[in-house]
Amino acid sequence: MRVIIGAAVGFALIFLAQSVTAASRDSSSMKRILVLGDSLSQGFGLRPAEPYPALLIEKLRGAGLNFEIINASQSGGTTAGGLQRLPGHLKRKIDIFILELGINDAFRGVPIVQIRNNLQAIIDMVKARYPNVRVIIAGMQLPNYGEDDYVFAFGQIYADLAARNNAAFIPYLLEGVGGDPLLNQPDHVHPNAAGQKILADNVWRVLEPIARETATESPARVQ
Repeated sequence: MRVIIGAAVGFALIFLAQSVTAASRDSSSMKRILVLGDSLSQGFGLRPAEPYPALLIEKLRGAGLNFEIINASQSGGTTAGGLQRLPGHLKRKIDIFILELGINDAFRGVPIVQIRNNLQAIIDMVKARYPNVRVIIAGMQLPNYGEDDYVFAFGQIYADLAARNNAAFIPYLLEGVGGDPLLNQPDHVHPNAAGQKILADNVWRVLEPIARETATESPARVQ
């Protein structure tokens, strides 16, 4: 494992760097996946090998797919923060973009329209730099989903953005994990190592066919 990913440990925003590479290290044929998320993707409270982006490397390797994953996730990350940090992660070509942000905005009561606009601006920035990138949106939900106007509207953001941008969609990243004390850390918010394995499965169901398609595409000239 080479260290190249910017990430944060805890809400103190202590930055780490980590990169994970699947299959061959032949850079001429390697494709790249960028994950832009918050503590759920960064792996708050866990070892570097335990968050789902690191676990996806084993799945890619097992499928014989030559990909590198750049985990640009940060604990406490918001949509506004992600938008601000994104340009620095677009200097190297990416083929697949996984977007997992917004839940921290919701916890702070950020207006729905602002969350949606920030997420759309992130997608627009990625596509402007790499028009052929494949986008995957990880959906999130608040507790008591559907029982409050804000809660319902927040959960709907992700499906709407996926449809609008012709993006692949993970309906709920924490499916099978959220609310289960056996799969979460003592804070009842962040998945433990066992929970992250389920998150990896949730992402892999959507990522695998896209990665297989992307792996067969000829390298495109960087715009």
